[in-house]
Amino acid sequence: MPVTPEDAEAFITRNLELRPAPSVPEIRLYAAHSASRLGRLPGGGGEPPYWAYHWAGGSALARHLLSHPECVRGRDVIDLGCGSGIVAMAAAMGGARVTAIDTDAYAIAATRLNAAANGVTLAVLQSDLLDGPPPAADVILAGDLFYNRALARRSLAFLRRCRHSGIEVLIGDPGRKPLPRAKLKLLASYAVADFGEGETESGVYTLA
Repeated sequence: MPVTPEDAEAFITRNLELRPAPSVPEIRLYAAHSASRLGRLPGGGGEPPYWAYHWAGGSALARHLLSHPECVRGRDVIDLGCGSGIVAMAAAMGGARVTAIDTDAYAIAATRLNAAANGVTLAVLQSDLLDGPPPAADVILAGDLFYNRALARRSLAFLRRCRHSGIEVLIGDPGRKPLPRAKLKLLASYAVADFGEGETESGVYTLA
């Protein structure tokens, strides 16, 4: 049975800790710890709880947006695969009008809770855009979407459609194998925390 938004939020607030994000301490997130009971996630549908951890691509992209808010200020922005919402919140703090999108109901609940905890206003939407047409937006943000080959192929095809329609694309990734480096242009690099690996170098890219 799918989890309700209320139940997802209640699970997160009971079992996760609200604390500053590593590498992006301006933003506080509900994050997993040793007693979080994520193995008993009710109604999770078998999806790994990526939203409960800090990932290098999202951290680098958030760090970039906080350092360069002119990238998004006054623009309509979509955070694709928002996870915890860290990238969406960084964009909103930079003055963007943000919609955070994810397929996972828990990610949507976490983003809503994290935004409220940080005093950030944004819209959230549970949806999968990857096989559809480009949305109405000025900028698409994509942190940590290239972690397996199937998702990487779908993500690249969608982002290329967006770019061809005039939407700016920014990607955050620490250089995982499925990342299509030959089709990207590196804009910046940041040393940030990554789940299970301590600190690592992660890039911010646009489509070449």
